[in-house]
Amino acid sequence: MTKICLCLTAKTIERDLEIIKKYRKYIDIAELRADCLLHEECFSIRRFPELAGLPVILTIRRKSDGGNFDMSERSRIVLLSKAMAFAEVDVRHNFAYVDLEEDLELPSLEEAARAFGTKIIRSFHSFTGPHDKLRERINAMYHVGDEIVKAAIKAESLDDVTQLFEISRELGDREKILVGMGDNAVCSRILSQKLGSYLCYTAAKGEPDLPQAAPGQPDPVELNTLYRFRSITQDAEIYGILGYPLKATASPLFFNGVFERENKNAVYVAFPSQLAAPFFRLADEIGLRGAAVTVPHKEAVLPHLASMSDQVASVGACNTIVRTDEGWSGYNTDTEGFSGSLLDFIGRKDFKGKRATIIGAGGAARAVASELHRLKGKALILNRNKLRAQQLAGIYNFEYAGLDPDGLKLIKKFSDIIIQTTSVGMEPDVNGDPLRNYQFTGKEVVMDIIYKPERTALLKRAAAANCRVLNGADMLLRQAKLQYQHFFGKKYPEE
Repeated sequence: MTKICLCLTAKTIERDLEIIKKYRKYIDIAELRADCLLHEECFSIRRFPELAGLPVILTIRRKSDGGNFDMSERSRIVLLSKAMAFAEVDVRHNFAYVDLEEDLELPSLEEAARAFGTKIIRSFHSFTGPHDKLRERINAMYHVGDEIVKAAIKAESLDDVTQLFEISRELGDREKILVGMGDNAVCSRILSQKLGSYLCYTAAKGEPDLPQAAPGQPDPVELNTLYRFRSITQDAEIYGILGYPLKATASPLFFNGVFERENKNAVYVAFPSQLAAPFFRLADEIGLRGAAVTVPHKEAVLPHLASMSDQVASVGACNTIVRTDEGWSGYNTDTEGFSGSLLDFIGRKDFKGKRATIIGAGGAARAVASELHRLKGKALILNRNKLRAQQLAGIYNFEYAGLDPDGLKLIKKFSDIIIQTTSVGMEPDVNGDPLRNYQFTGKEVVMDIIYKPERTALLKRAAAANCRVLNGADMLLRQAKLQYQHFFGKKYPEE
């Protein structure tokens, strides 16, 4: 079972102990990053394991490996030696592990560590790619049988994450710690059990005085509660969401909550990727069962599908993929999610007689345009790329224009409903407003399919002008319930 390790990066031992007390029930091990301590604090680290009351890794990371220790290598070795000295018979008072880099050989210290039950983690950290010699480098480190080999790499794309899973499979049951660093690789940390990694390193989020030890470390509370890290097994079914940058997705909250309610051995994680192809390579490696697809990939996934629903074929966009024996099957739940949400909001069964403006021409706009047409509405498509607006409008004989002053003038003829389908205004770019120069009259119904923030800059302006406004939260919930149906072949249990 993968252990949860909390990295301690405070400037004082007292503060590190406070953090342990706060997070104790969520972690198994703590890593004392002594390189983050004030110089005078380093003289007291020998007693830290006894004070901590749980297994502790001693790490003094030099700057070249992503740490903070900037004194001489001799000084670092002296500090390591003092921290390991005077080992006690009660091993709980000693460091349970010591992290030594692959190029640091200290035979006397290593021999003493082994004699008193301290395991050696032999590590390396790579912050730049490509990682084409990763296999050879890891295998070369297995020269002493009782050491745990640790490889931490900065993932430039999901292909780097895929390589970690491939290497783990090749290494079999040998103890290893494999870490993908950065936002692109957070999925590898959440799936540490599947990865066969001995540890999952975490960071105390929301503690402004604590620097993160490495990019992409999850919060231990979130790992336990949102992802149910301790209860899922190596055989857990994996689901997720593909998109980029995926800074504000609520899908893991929804599906992991469902899995907990159903006591299902499954987990749902985010897979941020700038390209679709690396995601599909990783999906095949880890046996991903299904995924939601969001911007900018709703059209890019189409060539990867073995089959698609009539709706996907008609709309030209896919937001749900499911693995089958024949390959990936694609569906679109945005369509019904959008129309159901907006029609309930305005109290109608269709859009007959309504003239709407659609902002955007991507996958979400395609779903919106399809439903407006199916339900007898008329629309104007506005997009920065006028050609894309023309292509989408041509399918349904809608009007189109660029997202410019001339285009904004046309909104007056299509102002019953305004639907914003782009990512402009989404966290963290909360000040973005694609209709900044349009003046609302107060008669428009304005829908923004973004749900984080709850009210975008666009919706705030519209509400201030007395427009009725709707965000994308209800649409998200509706389409997620439909995704559940495609993932598991049964209706979402409303209870």
